[in-house]
Amino acid sequence: MGVVTAELVPKLAELPGVRAVVLGGSRAQGTEGPDSDWDLGVYYRGTFDAEVLGRLGHPAHVAQPGEWGRIVNGGAWMSVLGQRVDVLLRDLDQIERWWEDAREGRFDVDDVPGHLAGLPTYTTLGELAVAKVLSGEVPQVEFPSRLREVAEARWRWNGAFSLLHADVHLAKGNTVGAVGMAAKAAMETAHAVVASHGEWVLNEKTLIRRAGLTEADTIMNDRDVPTVLRRMRELLDPPDVAGVHR
Repeated sequence: MGVVTAELVPKLAELPGVRAVVLGGSRAQGTEGPDSDWDLGVYYRGTFDAEVLGRLGHPAHVAQPGEWGRIVNGGAWMSVLGQRVDVLLRDLDQIERWWEDAREGRFDVDDVPGHLAGLPTYTTLGELAVAKVLSGEVPQVEFPSRLREVAEARWRWNGAFSLLHADVHLAKGNTVGAVGMAAKAAMETAHAVVASHGEWVLNEKTLIRRAGLTEADTIMNDRDVPTVLRRMRELLDPPDVAGVHR
């Protein structure tokens, strides 16, 4: 795959507990740019001491499992042969539980830094779906039909709830809160649209475009906040949750 993977993958594959190493992100999907970093997923079972990542011969900032939350988990930001590499730890036992949940239409949404709407636990399954396995074996997944139904309905409800609270913030003179909730609602509705198509979401970077909601970008440029909320509600067409809100 390249000098970076040739240098790093054999070392990662030999670490205690590691079952597989995969290439993820834009490089796995063939959409990388000249400045794209390398995303390497390290799938392990049992416990894993991330300090070993700092002893592979390359500069690294190391995070233990769980330090970056349940979904992102832990790993290391590394510099390998002058290129940026994100080594991301993935607990196979946990992922298999989330895969079982997804097949039944169950998932959680975790607050993840850098994301407006948070990330669903099925994000880790999407990573598996697009990954290129470089060493070992990982579970094969596809978007479950039950998850399509449940995720669309739940994300649309979340978007409607956020728009409801955008109105509450505006009524109290909290412009930042109102605009923030409107943006969150757009991301949540975009999650709903993409889930209804049976497509995985790995992050929010291109989510609005994938959902066909780019008009939201234009709406957010309006400086009149009541107009922003009105137009966003027209675009997103949320379900009515006001009757059940207390």
